[in-house]
Amino acid sequence: MWPWFAGNSIWVLFIAGLLLIILFVFRERILCKVAAGRERRGLCWITGLVFWAVEGIALLLVIVSLVTIILYREGVYNLITTETINLWFLGHGISILVILVVGVGLWFALKRFLPALLYRSMAKPRRGESREGMRKRADTLLSVFMGTGRVLIIIFVIFMVLSELDVSIGPILAGLGIAGIAVGFGAQYLIRDLIAGVFILMENQYRVGDVAKVADIAGLVEEVNLRKTVLRDLDGIVHHVPNGEIKVASNYTRHFARVNLDVSVAYGTDLDHAISVINQVGQELAEDEKWAKVIRSVPQVLRVNKLGDSGIDIKILGDVKPLEQWNVMGELRLRIKKAFDAAGIEIPWPHTKVYFGNSPDGQGS
Repeated sequence: MWPWFAGNSIWVLFIAGLLLIILFVFRERILCKVAAGRERRGLCWITGLVFWAVEGIALLLVIVSLVTIILYREGVYNLITTETINLWFLGHGISILVILVVGVGLWFALKRFLPALLYRSMAKPRRGESREGMRKRADTLLSVFMGTGRVLIIIFVIFMVLSELDVSIGPILAGLGIAGIAVGFGAQYLIRDLIAGVFILMENQYRVGDVAKVADIAGLVEEVNLRKTVLRDLDGIVHHVPNGEIKVASNYTRHFARVNLDVSVAYGTDLDHAISVINQVGQELAEDEKWAKVIRSVPQVLRVNKLGDSGIDIKILGDVKPLEQWNVMGELRLRIKKAFDAAGIEIPWPHTKVYFGNSPDGQGS
């Protein structure tokens, strides 16, 4: 087996490398198609496991092929025989294999138990927090914990394998410490981003799925990690904001949202009648079966807000579920316009009165 592998190591390297590239390109597409249904969750998990195993085998073949080619060029090929490979495997290979299996087991245990534990701990809403808000917070924390756990498991496996190969870890750790100090002086912004990310997560300033404004950029929060926040605005543009750049964070969807709408009417309008029509529209909207589930308090007139240049502004306020304020305001504008048309109430537009020769009271200028 070994002589054949050594003689065909170049072809093995080529085929294994090509397989890795194909898996990298088509992995997500295949998994998305498999996962296109709730009844396929088990199949999706099995497919992911198969992909992971095939990628691991292909990567191992690439590494072994490269080592074989290097040894052959260095002239030590004859020292590697089936007997020496068996001795090395019995002495170190089994232990390394056990370490790799433990690492894989830790990763799958993390994926299996951490989501359930996290979601269970946040199943009961805290004071002022909705179930949907707790779910968003759990999703955000889960993505951070999974990324951190993956890095820690990889570091653990690498150091255990090096220890098994009789490589002294002490100098490596000392070198990493010195390198970390050197990098720290040149990566102050990165450290600032990491510290800011920790406080964002601890204080629950915003979560994945919220609409927030950070660093003067407003959009839907798609990702939050220790280094950056990813937002997508209404134009579909994705913004990557380093956490250290965030001085003020405004969350538009925390706990609840609010309808805050100004409606203008002409100066000749009977305000009491206009206010009555607006309140009636808000009441009908809140009683509508389609909208009742998202409205927490009926949108009603708060006050006459402004005497403008062209009309009188009437302010409307009402509380709704997070992310629903824009939909409710759009529907409210539509219904108010129809109700105003039916009641003969004029919605003004900018215009100018011009007087030639006489003042507005009819006297000469």
